[in-house]
Amino acid sequence: MEIPEGLRWTERYPAGREWLATLPDRLAGCVARWELRVGPPFAYAFASLALPAELPDGTRAVLKLQYPDDDSVHEATALAHWAGRGAIRLLAHDAARRALLVERCDPGTPLHGLTPDAALDVAIGLLPRLGVPAGPPFTPLAEEAAGWAERMPAKWERLNRPYERRLLDAALGMLADLVPSQGAQVLVNQDLHAGNVLAAGREPWLVIDPKPLVGEREFAVVPLVRGPELGHSPAAVRHRLDRLSAELGLDRERVRGWAVGQTLAWSIGEDEVFPRQVETVRWLLDVA
Repeated sequence: MEIPEGLRWTERYPAGREWLATLPDRLAGCVARWELRVGPPFAYAFASLALPAELPDGTRAVLKLQYPDDDSVHEATALAHWAGRGAIRLLAHDAARRALLVERCDPGTPLHGLTPDAALDVAIGLLPRLGVPAGPPFTPLAEEAAGWAERMPAKWERLNRPYERRLLDAALGMLADLVPSQGAQVLVNQDLHAGNVLAAGREPWLVIDPKPLVGEREFAVVPLVRGPELGHSPAAVRHRLDRLSAELGLDRERVRGWAVGQTLAWSIGEDEVFPRQVETVRWLLDVA
């Protein structure tokens, strides 16, 4: 099987190579179980092998074989919870194979193909529909944030203190204040950036690839605030923070705090630092 460019990072790690070795058998099993015709994998997929598929009745779908990370373990449950309201529909799920068969978005153009403000218009319309009450089995944001706070100092030391201590101290302090003082708990998506919202036919725009948590609404806009897809500059980040907070009736300082905490937590991978994420944290801390 030819590995798409977006998944080449998995070849660097033993767990990734082990996962790659299982893909041919898992793919064959899914094709047989659901009687699918599949095309070549999408090249851009980063955390799953994703292929265009067609069911026996002609329904166009996408088959996803997930990389076995913790963030996506409840993706199918989140899609079922939304039941197609603002997000792609779950058509079938094989938990043992970590396989999802989902609705295909046509034409599938990403949200960042729009101008930044037009993209924010779409997000402001979608987010209230996605923030539905939820509980188990979704991981609480409080639990996820506690993990960030525990891991960040060790990663910072392991990679030779790649950014100034003030960023780490600020993020840890904000998370400590935010976690116990949250508002109503709803389903939130910690990876809802402008590349994970696609143009579709059933609805104009649908969310794909959720990484679900249960937390307060202020957290839901964080991926859009921090993500570079709608512009990577101090002015662009501040504009997204201001507009999303104001038009969705959110506490701007809580949005900013969650954005600092998650962005810094996601700025260090297993063996690398993502400088643009660190830069975004600096900008967020400098916002008055």
